[in-house]
Amino acid sequence: MSTAAAYINEPTASVLGGTIMNKVAMTEAIIAAKLSKEMSWEEIADKIGVGPVWLVSACLGKNSMKKDLADKLCDVLGLSADVNTALQTFPHKEWDNTIPQDPLVYRLYEIVGVYGDTIKEIIHEKFGDGIMSAIDFSMDIEKEENPAGDRVVVTMNGKFLPYKSW
Repeated sequence: MSTAAAYINEPTASVLGGTIMNKVAMTEAIIAAKLSKEMSWEEIADKIGVGPVWLVSACLGKNSMKKDLADKLCDVLGLSADVNTALQTFPHKEWDNTIPQDPLVYRLYEIVGVYGDTIKEIIHEKFGDGIMSAIDFSMDIEKEENPAGDRVVVTMNGKFLPYKSW
């Protein structure tokens, strides 16, 4: 098994002669500590000074944290040095190609399937040929109270990156 595969699938992996906690074990430790402390993601985000969407993404292993943020998170949740190191490790940004089974995640997948080409067409019309960055990017999720049923408001904000000619 390659080091990368071991890193993803085993609780710890050998990296340059040492061991490091993988992102799955890291996430499990973070979730257990969050539940034990009875804190919300918003409360944790406020304490360490980041947005809740980005915080959750890093805690689920999809982004890495700078040392100062990993230190703050581990202090707030009482997490180990192994979790701190794993938080700072660059993630593998890949996912299973099967259709998501979780109903909420599936609906987001469905939205992109139904409206993806529409979103692309409108972005191209307004900005030209290019893409929306997922690196220079932020996202907010809000609850909008509504008498007909509360609404989920998802705002994505990504830098436009035009394709270049050369």
